[in-house]
Parts: sequence; C-alpha cells; structure tokens
Amino acid sequence: EESVSDNFSLGKQSVSVDEPACMFCFFSLPTAGHLYSLRGGVEHLSAYQYPEKVLQAVLTDHLLQVITKNALQSFTVRCAAVAARVEDPYIDTTMKACPPCSLEVCALRMQLFIGLRSVCAYGRHVILLSTADTETPEETERHTQRRGLSKRWAISSPKETSTVGHGWNLYVVDTVPPLTLYQEMVEYSQRYAENNPQGLSLRHLLGEAHLLLRSCLLESSERQQGGEGARKMAAQMHREELEEAFRQNCAQLGDSFSRGSQKDCHLALPYYRMSRLSVTEVMSRNRPLPGCPHSYGPGFLFYLKHYLLEETDQILCQEDADEVTSIFSQSEPSMLVSVCASPCMMNVDPAATLQMLQHLEDTSGVSVPLTITMATMMLRLGNMARYTELMERHAEMLLVYGFIEEPRLLLHGGGGDKHTQVCPTALARQLADSQPGLLVAGMVALHENSKVQLEQADHIFKELGCENTLQVDLWEAMLMASSRDAVIQELLFRLASVYIDRLTASESPTKHKSLKSADDLISSCSHYGALYPWLTVLNPVQISSYQHWEALHKLQSLLCGPSLSVGSVAPLLESLSEETLWGFSLHLLCATRRGHYGRSIEQLLDRCPQAIIAYANHQLQDKHMALWWQKLLPELCNRTRATADNSILLGALKETLVVVAMETSPTEFLELIPDDGTASYFLPHLLTCSQRHLLA
Repeated sequence: EESVSDNFSLGKQSVSVDEPACMFCFFSLPTAGHLYSLRGGVEHLSAYQYPEKVLQAVLTDHLLQVITKNALQSFTVRCAAVAARVEDPYIDTTMKACPPCSLEVCALRMQLFIGLRSVCAYGRHVILLSTADTETPEETERHTQRRGLSKRWAISSPKETSTVGHGWNLYVVDTVPPLTLYQEMVEYSQRYAENNPQGLSLRHLLGEAHLLLRSCLLESSERQQGGEGARKMAAQMHREELEEAFRQNCAQLGDSFSRGSQKDCHLALPYYRMSRLSVTEVMSRNRPLPGCPHSYGPGFLFYLKHYLLEETDQILCQEDADEVTSIFSQSEPSMLVSVCASPCMMNVDPAATLQMLQHLEDTSGVSVPLTITMATMMLRLGNMARYTELMERHAEMLLVYGFIEEPRLLLHGGGGDKHTQVCPTALARQLADSQPGLLVAGMVALHENSKVQLEQADHIFKELGCENTLQVDLWEAMLMASSRDAVIQELLFRLASVYIDRLTASESPTKHKSLKSADDLISSCSHYGALYPWLTVLNPVQISSYQHWEALHKLQSLLCGPSLSVGSVAPLLESLSEETLWGFSLHLLCATRRGHYGRSIEQLLDRCPQAIIAYANHQLQDKHMALWWQKLLPELCNRTRATADNSILLGALKETLVVVAMETSPTEFLELIPDDGTASYFLPHLLTCSQRHLLA
C-alpha cells in the first residue's frame, strides 16, 4: 500500500495555497513507512517499523494513523520540527530551541477493531471502514488460490449470489484532543522522572510533547487569521491554553537539560528562555539535590552565565544576588569577577562578596580585574582609604587593560548597535571626580577594542555631567589613538566645533583644565600640526582666559595639520569675527589652506604687514614661489609709493627684493623694476642678481 500526505503548510509562511512553505511525502509498505520533506530538496525525516502487517496509512499534521487487520495505531511525526524551523529563524540558537527533525519516532496508542479495510482522516476525526468476514483467514486464502487456478485451467461459471452478505461497518473515531494527549504525556513522564530524572526516555517523551504543542500552535495561527467573532475569541482562548502548556513544557525540557550531560547542557538556555521563567524561578528549580549539596548541573551554570553576561533590566534582589555569588564561588570561582560586574547584581552584599573575592585572590593570585572588582566593593562600602589603596596597586596602563578584559566595570550596556542604551557604573562616576585621566584612557581603550561605540561613549560622559569637559578630552584622546578614517573625520569636526564655541562664548563655559594642552597634542598627535611661524605675530599676548587661549591654539593647530577638511569647518568659522587679530588669523588660515594666496597677501598687508615676510617665507615656496614677484612685490611697491615713510612696508620691500634677486634672472628682474623713476632703489638688487647669475 502507498499513501502520499497532503502538504503541510503554515499560514504565515505560505504565499498562496499553491505555494506552501513546507511539503511532506509519506511512503508506506506493509511492514515499514518513510516520511520525507520536500522543502529545498528531498530529505529523509523518519522511518517507521510496524509491529505487524499494515493495510493502509494516512498522515495528519499531528500523527501518523495506520490500520492493520484488527487495530488502529498512532505514531508521532516530525512535520512540526521542520515547519517550526521554517517559521522561526531563531530556532537552534541560544534564543530558541526545538527537538531535532531526526528525533526517533514512537507509537502512542493502539485501538482494536475487527476486519479493518480502509482509513482516512478529516480534521480531528479518523474514519474507518471494516467488514466482519464469515470465513477464516485460512479459508479465504484457500478460496483465493482456487479462484486463481480456475482462471488458468477452466472456463469460469456464473457465480451464485451469496445469501449471507458481509457486515460492513463505518467508524468515526474522535482523536484525543492535543492538550489532553499532552497532559497524558506529562503524567507518563513523571513516572520516568521518579525513576531516572536524567534518562533519555524522559527527554524523548518531553520532546514528543513539545512537537505536538508546536504543531497545534502553528495550526492555531491559521485559525486565528481566518476566524471572526465568537470563533476567533474561542481560537484565542485555545491558543492561550496552548501557549501556557508550551511554556510549561519548555521549563520541563530546561530542567532536563540543566542537569544533563556536558554534550547537551547548552540547550537548557533556550528552553528556559522560551519558558519565560525568571532567573529566580530557574534557580529555585535547580538547587542542589540532597545527596550533592554543592553540585549544580552544567546546563544550569551555562544558563546562569549567559544570563549574567547579557545586558538585562531585571535586577536581582540581594538574597538572589548573594545566592548567585555563592553558586559561582563553589562551582566556578574564576567567573566571580564577571558575575560581580553584571548589571543585575547591583544589590549584592559587598561585604560578603569581598570575602569571596579575597579568597579567590588568595588561591588564584592577584589579577587586575579582580583588584578593580574588590576596589568597587570597597567603594560601595564607603571605605575610600582601602579603595584608593587597591586602585594604586597597579599602574594606570594595567588598569586600562583590566577594563578591556571586563568592560562592565566601567559601563553597562556597551558594544552592539550604537543606539544600545548605556550607563556608567559607580566606579566610573568615582573616576570622573578622582582620576579623570584613567577614565578617559579606559574609554578610549574600550572604543579601540570595539567594546563601546563613539555615540555610547558620548552618552556616558553626558550621564556623568562632563559633556563640555572630559568629553572633549575623550575626543582628543580618541583622535590620538584611532586609525579609522571615518572616526577621525567625525572627531576632527566635533573638536573644531567645540573650539569655535569656546572662542565665541562671551565667558568661559568651564574652568576645567584640559588633560592635554595644545603643545601636548602637537607633539603627540599627527592630526595637530605645528603652528605656522607667521601665526606668532598675529596671536595676542593676552586673551580673555586660559580656556580661550587654549581653544585658539588647538583650533589653529588643527588648521595647520594635514587632516582637517577646511570645507567642513568654513561655515562654522563664519560666526567668528575678523575684527580681532586672532579671529583674522583663523580666517587667513582657511583662505591659505584653500589656496587663496593672492587675497591672503592683500588682507595681511592691510591688517598686519609686519607678518607678511614670515607668511611669505613659509607659504610662498616651491610652486608658489613666483608669487613673490608676481603678487607680493607689486603690492609692496604700490603701498610704499603711497606711504613712503612706512618703515614696516619699506623693510618688507627690501627683504622681498632680496628673495626676488635670488630667484630670478637679470632680464626677469629688469622687467619687474617699475617705471616711476625709482629705478635707483632697485639697482643694488639688480647688481646682486647679475653677480649671482654670472657665478652660476
């Protein structure tokens, strides 16, 4: 006999009736059956070995129904295991789990009948057709053989109609509702749990129950979509019952895997997650057995470690937090630092935890993260002397490495997406007041090691109330350390904006002294360039405050450096007035960086002619050398002619002629001499030019 199932499709996954998300094919022989999945290729799912000869089989969403001569038998199927993985991509991760498609099938129940001939299924009903034969099986076989012989060797005579006909019976069997079947499985599983809580038979039965519930949940999704009114309300209530049973089953599977072997212990995590049990409830289910007072299952420890390593809003009460530290102190002491750094452990008793940490240090030796954790506990106890002593035990660079090893000592919620919410720890708040340099260095190290995003670091310093002080120090330190161009450009723009804001503020926005001065940044950061010599002439000796002076030098240094894009900050510089020499110097820097040398020469001669030679010596070199005689010399000639007694202009003209005489030929120099009767002033320089040319 051969039976092919209808397709098994999911409402959410099906594009249409003709395009199901899953399709299964079942082939049955008299003694064995085989179930195949046709999704993405043919895959063999299950093999069925029948205890006796099967006449016919029918596959439903929940069970395989087969008939023999005298019985209806039900077997489990793996359709739900395949369909669940199609519907939910998070299955087989640390988030969700499902028994494997390869889980061995089993027989659930058998019902006796007489003379079964045919079977079909409709909804929750199995329809059977049977007949009560008047002949024994042996007589039936002999008659069949005789009929075969008569066909070969004789002409068959007309058959007489039997006066005694067969008795045909039609049965409509209501299958056991899935929830009832699930409850039967749970009751039966309790017998296994009493005898062998870690037995494979118990886990197998719980897995069968899980797949049964999954199949029903997939089916209820389709019903909810298609129902209306009272029917939809009933479907919703039914689904809630299924979901409650499903969570109960996940908790039972979590319990099974939590104390299981090391091989499968990781499955406790997703099953406990799907059960939606709180960590307190999970802990109460996994307390050591009476015979092993200090023994915790590997699956439970795996679950607890993942829970503590993740960022969660659920903060444990002191009793539970203390129990967690006790668990790890007994089972895995090396995890104590990570456990104490978890945000959900904020209520842990610092005094009791310190004793465990001290014992860990005595047995395992000193480590930087352990020392910082102990200092954090001292901080919570208010013992500042002991806190300071512990923090001074290691050099600052070693403390930074400790933060890299355990970032949650400084912040909670780091890494991941830039929009992930973060907040500073109590230790970070203390460092902002007492050791700001260490806090900045630690945050830079976390950023460079991808433990925190730039936006998250900004949020930390805003939470600390340091957005105009330490936050700027952080950007400067990040600029020194970063090698990523996108980050560098973002930091350059931010810093230029801050420096401009500080210069335009009528009063100094803060009395904070930066961790790095302008000279420090110039000597240690390649993005800050040495100030051009001509800027020393333009920079004022005194300015309104040290912060203004520092901001001016840092901004000038950025503009003198190789990295800042002038086009990006030019709109910001428009807010700076050119009335002051320092403001004029910034605009002049921008014009020079953009290659506007001619206009810059004119503006400099108008505002500060004493700086023109320093400017020309630095800027008018190489390919711009010709501007000495093409632009600067004509400008100086015109201006000295108008104000002949201006000693500054005359001195600048004399030095310009010296340069021009060195860089041009006598013929070119003659062409540069004005025809206004002042040729005698130029003759000594022409003579110098000629002598140099002859010697060359």
